[in-house]
Amino acid sequence: MDWMSSNRGFTSYLRLERSLSEHSIAAYGRDVSKLADYCQQLEEPVGPLKVTLQEMRDFIARLHAVGIDARSQARIISGIRAFYKYLMIEELMEDDPTELLESPKLGSYLPDVLTIEEIECVLDKIDLSTDRGHRDKAILETLYSSGLRVSELVELRLNSLIEEHHFLRVVGKGRKERIVPIGEMAFAQVYHYVHHYRVRLPRQKGHEDYLFLNRFGKKLSRISVFNLVKEYAAKAGIHKSISPHTFRHSFATHLVEGGASLRMVQEMLGHESITTTEIYTHLDLQYIRESLNRYHPLSRKPVH
Repeated sequence: MDWMSSNRGFTSYLRLERSLSEHSIAAYGRDVSKLADYCQQLEEPVGPLKVTLQEMRDFIARLHAVGIDARSQARIISGIRAFYKYLMIEELMEDDPTELLESPKLGSYLPDVLTIEEIECVLDKIDLSTDRGHRDKAILETLYSSGLRVSELVELRLNSLIEEHHFLRVVGKGRKERIVPIGEMAFAQVYHYVHHYRVRLPRQKGHEDYLFLNRFGKKLSRISVFNLVKEYAAKAGIHKSISPHTFRHSFATHLVEGGASLRMVQEMLGHESITTTEIYTHLDLQYIRESLNRYHPLSRKPVH
């Protein structure tokens, strides 16, 4: 089996068996292609079924040598492990060459988080005298109120909004569905947008059911949501690295700071493993440490 045919089979497996998004499938495909390019350039080229652990290690060393950082290396390794898991499931291999492959050590990464005051400042910069302003406020309120991924937000349909109970039906990674509450202010803004502004947009075939639309009546793209977040953050004078995911991080952090259990936050975010959610414990501890340094009298006194 060559690299091209095995990658095609892997793509079908990701789409049909794991129900991943096209964005994720493309990312996995690029990871495998990087390994394939390396293996085909060896003095004695090897196919996917003949790659050894040492060749894997040499491949990772090559990634490091060309300046690919540890976090990107870890992501590429994750994609390649998924590829070899597929080959094992298909019984095309007896031994997995990635089994003993070590991922690079990653430093603790704490994403940028907005304070409640910064969230309010961003929302205050939205011009509600325009139809677009009402849509944008509904989007940002939803991101912060329910902690959605941007991919989940743009896929929301009209029937995703469970109006009588103020919940959203969200389809997350792996096409897994979860029900999350939407805050009162966010619900009111979305309801107002749907019933007073969205109804005036042109109807585009195939886009009629999506909740958030552009001015042409078409489903929003992820990049358009990214751009509007950047736009309002700039208007609010916020210089942190801001993206739609920042609202998700802020949502989770504020919940943990307020005393919510990690298990509840895990369910809300749609994390498969609670270890993913545990980053917000570190964020909370960081907040406690900063508060101690700021307000405790002994923390501000110099040591002689």
